[in-house]
Amino acid sequence: MTSLKKNLIYNMAYQILVILLPLITAPYVSRVLGAAGLGTYSYVYSISYYFGLVGMLGITNHGSRSIALYRSSRAKTAQTFWNIYFIQFISTGIAVVAYTLFALLLFNGNKIVAYINILFVVSYLLDINWLFFGLEQFRITVIRNTIIKVATAACIFIFVKSRDDLWLYTLIMALGASLSQIYLWLNVHKFVPFCKPDWQEVKKNIKPVVVLFIPAIAYSIYKVLDKIMLGAMSDMTQVGLFDNAERIVNIPVSLITAFGTVMLPRISNLIADGNSAQIKKYNAISFRYFTMLVCGAAFGLAGISNVLAPVYFGDEFIGSSPLIFGLSFSLIFMIWANIIRTQYLIPNQKDMPYVVSTLIGAVINIGINIMLIPYLQALGTMIGTILAEFSVFFVQLILTRKQFPVLRYLRSGLMFFLIGSFMGIAIWIVGYSLGTSIKTLLLQLIVGAVLYGIGSLVYLLLINDEILLSFINKLFGNKLKLNKPRHKAV
Repeated sequence: MTSLKKNLIYNMAYQILVILLPLITAPYVSRVLGAAGLGTYSYVYSISYYFGLVGMLGITNHGSRSIALYRSSRAKTAQTFWNIYFIQFISTGIAVVAYTLFALLLFNGNKIVAYINILFVVSYLLDINWLFFGLEQFRITVIRNTIIKVATAACIFIFVKSRDDLWLYTLIMALGASLSQIYLWLNVHKFVPFCKPDWQEVKKNIKPVVVLFIPAIAYSIYKVLDKIMLGAMSDMTQVGLFDNAERIVNIPVSLITAFGTVMLPRISNLIADGNSAQIKKYNAISFRYFTMLVCGAAFGLAGISNVLAPVYFGDEFIGSSPLIFGLSFSLIFMIWANIIRTQYLIPNQKDMPYVVSTLIGAVINIGINIMLIPYLQALGTMIGTILAEFSVFFVQLILTRKQFPVLRYLRSGLMFFLIGSFMGIAIWIVGYSLGTSIKTLLLQLIVGAVLYGIGSLVYLLLINDEILLSFINKLFGNKLKLNKPRHKAV
């Protein structure tokens, strides 16, 4: 089995775990802490996240890309790692001090939750996931994350019992983030021996780190700052409703973006080797299959939104239903932009289109939030998120259309919109007819999976999709004739 396939399997297996655990814990936490409690946690977490994000600059993407370029040489890998981590240590150290002062002197909300989240900001000081991503050592990160996630979920069920336990829930989540980073440091010596940072090389890394920080902070505006704005312009209950809706919508995102996490260092390495044919093949496969997945997720979530929110989170969260419906369609633009970013822009060091697109998305999001949140509350935040995600994709599409033929790659995936629409309408009718209950939700999931699965399979067979036909031939021992595909993967 190739290393790419192994890494995809590791990452997909972990992302399935990431999906399953919140599916188990979210209904419990929602009912125990309530909308206001979850809103408070999300609000404070978003603030602490910002301090950590500023401290990390653009190190995650730049570090992963740089390690991938030099990983054939152990000495160069080590020097690259310590040069980049030196910048991270200084910048995240400043972030920890700044957040601590903010929590002590300026924050007027839940002080205990704010103090506990100092641990969360410290986790950024220790975060070296980018080293293992660049080395394509996903097994280590998957094992680490699996252990921490399972332990965190268990602790939530054991210790969090009432709305007074919000501080305990925060402590469990913050400790999990910090301990997961410590685990990675126990494995560093196996891949990169310590060497003194070279100041001249450190200075060369500052510019790309800062450049990649701009889209990172801009992207966070419509992924994190929107909840801070919602909390400041509305109340914690609205933040809780929006946060839970976003959690549901982000479940399929974690699976699909796992592919991008694996592909970024692989594409970077292929670029270094000059293997353009393999790069084109990966790009075409990504757009077809992930359009298939994201259309199923988007139309499926929209179709079950009215039943899902009250059944899953409780009646207190029925206001999340229209938010889930709207946010589900932002998934499509989010995933397309993610493919462009991780498989073309960042590996090819074309950072400006990435920077420009995310800045435009951030400006649109802030503008929409300011105009709509006072009147529509969480619904205003939802509209701002959708328009921001669309604008990011659209700008990247326009800026890269000559070098990266996105529309040509997407052509064979457009049929999934029709299949998804049919499935979404069908399961909405099921929910409308049978009413709100867990039986209805289960039936909707089954009907949706069958309709979309059969529709997608038939379509892929009709266009003689080479990946599917190759899989079928292997399954049946190459007894079936592999027809020439109508839509090539390259």
